[in-house]
Amino acid sequence: MHTSAEQTSQGEPASGASLRVVAFESRMADQLRAMVERRGARIVLAPVLREVEAGDDRTSTPFAERLLAGQFDIVIFLTGVGVRVLLKLLERSYERDALMAALRKTMLVARGPKVVAALQQLGLQAGLKVPEPATWRELLNLLGERLTLAEKRVAVQEYGVSNPDLIAGLEARGAQVTAVPVYRWTLPKDRAPLLKALTRLLDGEYDVGLFTSAAQVTHLMQLAGAHGIEEQLRRALSEIVVGSIGPSCSEAMRRYGLTVDIQPLHPKLGHLVRDAMDRAPEILREKRRSRVEIDRERAVVCDRAEQAQQSAAATRRDHPLMKACRREPVPYTPIWLMRQAGRYMPEYRGVRERHGFLEMCRRPELAAEVTVLAVERLGVDAAIIFSDILLPLLPMNVGLHYEKGDGPLIDRPVRELEDLDRMPQVDVREALGCTCEAIGLARAALGPEVPMIGFAGAPFTLASYLVEGAASRQYLRTKSMMYNDEVTWTRLMKFLSEISAECLNLQIAAGADLVQLFDSWVGALAPDDYRRYVLPHTASVIRALPAGVPVIHFGSGTGNLLELMSQAGGDVIGLDWRIDLAQAWERLGSGVGVQGNLDPAALLAPVAELKEKARRILQQAAGRPGHIFNLGHGILPETPVDHVIALVDAVHEMSAR
Repeated sequence: MHTSAEQTSQGEPASGASLRVVAFESRMADQLRAMVERRGARIVLAPVLREVEAGDDRTSTPFAERLLAGQFDIVIFLTGVGVRVLLKLLERSYERDALMAALRKTMLVARGPKVVAALQQLGLQAGLKVPEPATWRELLNLLGERLTLAEKRVAVQEYGVSNPDLIAGLEARGAQVTAVPVYRWTLPKDRAPLLKALTRLLDGEYDVGLFTSAAQVTHLMQLAGAHGIEEQLRRALSEIVVGSIGPSCSEAMRRYGLTVDIQPLHPKLGHLVRDAMDRAPEILREKRRSRVEIDRERAVVCDRAEQAQQSAAATRRDHPLMKACRREPVPYTPIWLMRQAGRYMPEYRGVRERHGFLEMCRRPELAAEVTVLAVERLGVDAAIIFSDILLPLLPMNVGLHYEKGDGPLIDRPVRELEDLDRMPQVDVREALGCTCEAIGLARAALGPEVPMIGFAGAPFTLASYLVEGAASRQYLRTKSMMYNDEVTWTRLMKFLSEISAECLNLQIAAGADLVQLFDSWVGALAPDDYRRYVLPHTASVIRALPAGVPVIHFGSGTGNLLELMSQAGGDVIGLDWRIDLAQAWERLGSGVGVQGNLDPAALLAPVAELKEKARRILQQAAGRPGHIFNLGHGILPETPVDHVIALVDAVHEMSAR
C-alpha cells in the first residue's frame, strides 16, 4: 500500500499521481478515499473521532418542554447530524408532529448547507442561512445584522464540544442562551489503525496530511500529548504538506503551533482534495530544498532547548519542596495548600461565575489560569493542577454530575457485578487529556522554577463515590459490598487501581514533578478492613509510578491507619489536624516525610492566633528534614485571602534556617 520513505524523502518529491496521503476523517471517509484515489494518489484513513450521543433527559427534556411551550425565539442548528440526532432524542418522549409544529413557529438558523438540507428533509425551512465559511463569526455577524438579540431566548444545538466564543458572543448581544448538546466526540474504540498511522507519519512515510475539522486536530494532538510524542508530531507535520478544510480547522491548528499549507477558498471536501493534489508537489519540493538548512538550525535550537530543560529540571529538583520529599535539609519549610485555587478567592469566583466546575476542569486554558493564579497570589511553593479526582469516572457512563450545594452525584451507582459488566472500556487518556494539556500551559506560565503537583483519587475513595452515589458519612453500601460481595469489590478495586495509576502516570508524563494520591474517605475504615480490602490495591497504584517521582499519600481522619498507609507506600504521608504531628511522625519513623497539618478552620482565626497555631506545628516538626506544611484538608470557602497569604509568609519566616 505504501512505498518506502526513501523514495520521496530524498531528491525530487513525488508527483501528484504518487502522493502518499494520510487523513483522519470518519464520517465521509469513503467519499474522501474515492476523491484522492481518483487523482492517482494513495491514502491511509485513520479516523481520530467517534461520535457518541451526549443528549440525555437532563438536556433534551427541558429543551423539548420549553420548545413546546413556545419559550424559544430562536433555535440555532450547528450541524446536520445534530439536527437528526436531536430529533431522534426528542421523539423518544414527544410526538413528532407537535415538535415539528413548535419548530415551524420558531426562527431557525442554519450554519451551512448540510444543516439546511437536514432541516428540509424534515419539512422545515431555515429562516436564516449562515454564509460561507460558516464559522461562529459569520453566524454572529449574520444575527447581528438581521435580528435584535436583546432579551431573545436562544437555543444552540451544540456538537462535539461547546463553543464558548459563540455563547459569549450571543450573551454579549443580550440573548438568553440555552445550550443543547446532542453528541460528543471521543477517540475510536479501536485505536490500532490510528496509532499505526501516527507511527508511519513520524517515520516520514506520508507526503500530505488532510484535516477536515477542528476536533480532529484537538483529539490528535491530545492523543499525541498523552503518548509523549506531541513535539515529534509537530515536526513530522511541518515536513509534509498539511491541508485544512477551512478557517475553524486552521485556527485550531495554529493554536497547537501547526502550519497550514493549503486551505481552499471554499470549505468543501472536493476543493480541499483538488487543491492539495495540485499544489502539494511544488510545496514539497520547496520544503525539501531548505530542509538541510532547517535541520542544521534546528539542531542548534534543540541543543539549547534540551540544555534549558535540563537546567529547569535541575532547578526544580533542588527546590525546597522536592528536597523535603527526599527528606533532605532545606533552607525553610515549604508550604502549599489543598484547594489553594478555590472559592475563597475573588478571582476564582469571577471565573467560576462564567463557567461551570466541570467546564473549568475540562478546558485547559481555564484550569491553567486558576492554577497559576493561586501560586502568584499566595506565594506558595508549588502549583497543584486544577482538576478533580472524579474526572476519570465521566466516561464510565454512571451519570456523574455536580449539583450546587450537594457536590458530585452519580445517577447510576455500582452496586453489583452486573453494573461493572455494563461499564464501557474507559479511556483515561481521553478523560485526562485536558488536565495534561493544562499542566503544560501552567508550566509555561509559571516558568521553570515552580514544582507542579499532579493528583488522583485512590481506589477506595473512587469506589466509595461509585458505590454510594454521593459523599457519605457511614459508607454503609461500600462496607456492605466489601463484607458481602468480595468478588465484586476486588474486581472494582483492581479496575480503579489501574485507572488511578494511569491518571498519575499521564500527569507525570505531561510535566508533573510530584503527585498526591488522595484517599480522602479511607479514614472511615477500621485498620483490619484497610489491611485486607484496601492496602494491596493502593500499594499497586504507587508501585506503578516511576522511580524518582515523589508521592504524597494523603487521607482524612486516618490517625488509626498511619502505619498501614506508610506500608502501602509514599514518600510523604499527609496528616490531618486530628493528630499531633510529632506523635504521628514518631509512629511513622524517619523513613518517610510528613505533610500537614493545620486545621483549615484555623484560617478563620485572627492572624495573630493563626500564626501561633502555625508556630506550634513547626515546633512539632522540630526542623527535621521531610516536613511540608499544609492544611489537614482543603481551604474552606469562607477563608479570607489575606489570612492565607499571612500563613504562607509566616511559615517561610518562622522556619527559615
